[in-house]
Amino acid sequence: MKAYEHFCTITHHKRLVMKGCFKVGLYKQGLLHDLSKYNPVEFLVGCRYYQGTRSPNNAEREKKGYSSAWLHHKGRNKHHLEYWIDYSSGDEKGMTGMKMPKKYVVEMFMDRIAASKVYMKGTYTDRSPWEYYERSANHLMLHEESRALLEKMLKMLAKNGEEKTFAYIRKVILKKKL
Repeated sequence: MKAYEHFCTITHHKRLVMKGCFKVGLYKQGLLHDLSKYNPVEFLVGCRYYQGTRSPNNAEREKKGYSSAWLHHKGRNKHHLEYWIDYSSGDEKGMTGMKMPKKYVVEMFMDRIAASKVYMKGTYTDRSPWEYYERSANHLMLHEESRALLEKMLKMLAKNGEEKTFAYIRKVILKKKL
């Protein structure tokens, strides 16, 4: 039963991201979003640790000290800020967040909306993705320009809702014509 529920959850999430991506003109990203979740490396872990109220990767991490599914996932999906962490080539030493192309920041934004809707269900509001982000923002290794763009979209969503925010993303951020 957990396998079916997990499949339904990730498919629902994928469809929500696809719908949002399509509204802003990111058709290819909408179609390809999170396909690695159906790979046995990720899918089987998701089934084993499925709860329906949060990511199974968190439960795997709590039990094992790391999440094999997450390590696989973040290395294959460019909409995750962790994909863009590398050694600094500038004055600062060590690991840092690299600047993400706008289309992946937008996909990350859609991913956060979809995850909030899936896990919060009926309690979701347009403020939910911002509130979730705000709780962890201080420890995210995210390039300052990518951070500023993500925060701008999250705040705009919280204040103006999806329709106005998606139109702004399409016309101004991505400069797409539909």
